[in-house]
Amino acid sequence: MIEELVDQIEGRFAELERQMSDPAVIADRERYAEVGRAYRQLESAARLAEQWRRATDDAAGARELLAEDGDDPELRKLVADAPGQLEELGEQIRLATVERDPNDSKHVLVEIRAGAGGDEAALIAGDLFKMLTRYAEQRGFGTEVLSSSPAEVGGFKEVTFAVKGEGAYSVFKYEGGTHRVQRVPKTESQGRIHTSTATVAVLPEAEEVEVAIDPNELQVDVHRSSGPGGQSVNTTDSAVRVTHKPTGIAVSMQDEKSQLQNRDKAMRVLRARLYEQKLAKQQAEIASERRSQVGSGERSEKIRTYNFPQGRVTDHRVKLTAHNLDQVLAGDLREFTDALAGEEKRRRLAAQAAEAAS
Repeated sequence: MIEELVDQIEGRFAELERQMSDPAVIADRERYAEVGRAYRQLESAARLAEQWRRATDDAAGARELLAEDGDDPELRKLVADAPGQLEELGEQIRLATVERDPNDSKHVLVEIRAGAGGDEAALIAGDLFKMLTRYAEQRGFGTEVLSSSPAEVGGFKEVTFAVKGEGAYSVFKYEGGTHRVQRVPKTESQGRIHTSTATVAVLPEAEEVEVAIDPNELQVDVHRSSGPGGQSVNTTDSAVRVTHKPTGIAVSMQDEKSQLQNRDKAMRVLRARLYEQKLAKQQAEIASERRSQVGSGERSEKIRTYNFPQGRVTDHRVKLTAHNLDQVLAGDLREFTDALAGEEKRRRLAAQAAEAAS
């Protein structure tokens, strides 16, 4: 079974390599980009297949030598270890070929909102914004703030930003949910630990062709932008609120001085929310992604806990705990992303196997 899979991977990868150097493909930018994406997606599986093939040949060679001279302990060890090594490589190959989430290559919109905990929750929202934008930078992605509502104490009541780059969704989708923080607030005179939350929603950014929006179904309201406490920050009617009447989804933008720029940003967020709703309908057995990610923001709901007194971070979905809180808040999230991606691949592999067996 695994040998057939290795044969398929080797054949497909060789064909993609041939196409990558085909002048006709190179001349067609869209086709070349498509082949390049397929090549990069298969590259990991192809390298593992190469390792499996080499390990298989080495084991076969060692068995032949042992048949001639069975006294070599090094060869005996190689033959004894081969089944376990090949089984592990086979599992890695199967995981590497699991069908990807079709949205993995997309840019994303990230929405962070202060949850339970008052002023402390706003500060946490600010901490998460710094953590996620730094992580994006480390992964080579660009970021763009679309809207923000700063809190008077610092941090944010809410902030929405885009993460741009191929594969952004495959990295940031695991950050969606309720993030719980346990620490002693600066205003706490008794030194008691408080628990506060902020919620994160991660939406794949949709192209216009993926979500058709009828302009007649939109209600666009304009008004003057205002800062904290109602202070005017703009003397023109540049703030925009776009409401999609069939669904009731409304998006407000006021950070730009231009009404047109605010409208464009609002449409990007609206399109992403409608796309997410479309996906939820297509997968009726799964609850709406945004609801399952965000929840209500109650303290009892959480995907990850940041415990400041003990300097640890725990992801409750994969039962992973790290004792490097400062580094995590500085954007070092790769360990969590890798563990969550591995778990998702295992689930997908199990689902594919169950579907094939039925």
